[in-house]
Amino acid sequence: MGLFSRANALHKTASVLFLLLLSHVAMGQRPVWIATWTASPEAADADPDDALLNLNDQTVRERVRVTLGGRQIRIRLSNECSSAPVLVGRVSVGTARSPAGVVSGSPRRVTFGKKDTILIPPGAPALSDPVDLPVTDGSEIAISLYFPKRVTSVTGHSLALRRAVISKHGDQTQDIAIESGNESDGSVFLSEVLVPAEAKRRVIVAFGDSIVDGDKSTPETDHNWPSDLFRRLQETHQGSHFAVVNAGIAGNRMLSNGPFTSLGVAGLARFDRDAISVPGVAYIVVLQGINDISFPGAMLGNSPLASEADAPTVEEITGGYQQMIARAHARGIRVIGCTIMPTEGVTIAGYHTEVKEHLRQAINHWIRTSKAFDDLIDFDAVMRDPDHPSRLLPRLASEDHLHPNDDGYQRMASAIDLSLFR
Repeated sequence: MGLFSRANALHKTASVLFLLLLSHVAMGQRPVWIATWTASPEAADADPDDALLNLNDQTVRERVRVTLGGRQIRIRLSNECSSAPVLVGRVSVGTARSPAGVVSGSPRRVTFGKKDTILIPPGAPALSDPVDLPVTDGSEIAISLYFPKRVTSVTGHSLALRRAVISKHGDQTQDIAIESGNESDGSVFLSEVLVPAEAKRRVIVAFGDSIVDGDKSTPETDHNWPSDLFRRLQETHQGSHFAVVNAGIAGNRMLSNGPFTSLGVAGLARFDRDAISVPGVAYIVVLQGINDISFPGAMLGNSPLASEADAPTVEEITGGYQQMIARAHARGIRVIGCTIMPTEGVTIAGYHTEVKEHLRQAINHWIRTSKAFDDLIDFDAVMRDPDHPSRLLPRLASEDHLHPNDDGYQRMASAIDLSLFR
């Protein structure tokens, strides 16, 4: 039996098991839940000027846009990248109206084991009880977290692309509009929103670096390609079957930890947590590797991103992909590989060189021809300048020549064959 046949068999087995679990729901057993929104946890770089990293007797209101809706939700908090326990005094969730406000009558109390307060150990997550807040597909909700004591170590997500509002003081989790003291473009301690599973519902995880995370897309507009993909799926007859969740981390590499803590641990180290273990996952779309290629010898200001001695080989990067594929296939999950897009003109010194371009091309050749992935999305082919293929097409590129602009992210989503998800 070939690799593709084995992968299809594993996928069918996983689907059967998932449907069996759903049958237990119909018979009154414990319900099954799937992810409808995610943000990959990161450690935070110290910053005395960031209000999110200096919380003390304050409420943080954060907003997320779910993909699939449901009659109830659950909230997953994460202290997985922290070195100290965090005390969460109270949590609420409601329908978002503005960065600081929620729709009147919508706030719901969120409990953990029927208690308002929870102490989350370092390295641990916490999953809430079900909350009776119906949400529709694509709706925006606001989660408010009250921290009664000083927070000494933060797990968050630096590129939230939505403003978080931090109160001046006190528990304002039930307030319609909290008294804003500060704002931040990051988020803290929030990693997943879950909804009840239903027959045929599946989760697509987009896994990778800043081009997955949506860097340089317009904030507050959900113009990253995973969000654009969800909207495309919603327009099809199978739209209600697929949640699309984002497991990107800006600056993330597959083989090595980031030079700064906020760039996350290596993709291979977080792959199980952020992709394989996402409830309901059936497909993982992997776009990662450009930072492995380009960081060695590059300088961000006066800071080296990686030593030239750390330059990876084709075999090391493709070996990383093979590990992801093997680990996902062991769980019956299909893995879709994406070619790496060009970088000429990137404003980071040393990020693009001819040697690195040859390495990128060799890796893309392997992705296209090896048949190791279950399917392929050729982002390089649709985003490169046909007259200058080592750079992005200028009208699709942001000002840094590395990340797409909003039109570029839409082009990426539009290039995805929806029949890959079945």
